[in-house]
Amino acid sequence: MIQPVKEKIILGIDPGTTIMGYGVLKITGTKPELIAMGVIDLRKYKDHYLKLGKIFERVIGIIESYLPDEVAIEAPFFGKNVQSMLKLGRAQGVAMAAALSRDIPITEYAPLKIKMAITGKGQASKEQVADMLQRMLHISKEDMPTFMDATDGLAAAYCHYLQMGRPTLEKGYSGWKDFISKNPDKVKKV
Repeated sequence: MIQPVKEKIILGIDPGTTIMGYGVLKITGTKPELIAMGVIDLRKYKDHYLKLGKIFERVIGIIESYLPDEVAIEAPFFGKNVQSMLKLGRAQGVAMAAALSRDIPITEYAPLKIKMAITGKGQASKEQVADMLQRMLHISKEDMPTFMDATDGLAAAYCHYLQMGRPTLEKGYSGWKDFISKNPDKVKKV
């Protein structure tokens, strides 16, 4: 009997208080497909609390439009400006609250991990990440967004997709001897 192909929708978010990027991937079996990517443009709002309200409204709207099964969000990186970090953390928290209000599980990824997953280099530029996503998801040049925040959001979703196929080890091993001692049934003596 043929098993039905499992389908999953992943919403990726790159938090921001000026421009917030998002990308939506549909995974059918093991094949990722771009559904949407874009930005939430908050530049016209001056009040920080109004921006947070708009982030919540727009993320809820995206969730209702695409019905994601999971959300992958980029964690804020630690910069020098404490005020910027605080604002970015609030934006991320509001986006997470929107997902949580709809009972959608969230996974947070460090920017370094996302870049590493997409390009193989933790110090990759936004342009390199966008270029790799364009190639991997067969996105035409015309469909590439103006703001790279959108591809950063898509990168979070794609990173999450890549992690899905990699189960985490329940046990940690310090080396082969440790693995063998903890898994005698996996060793074949010749």
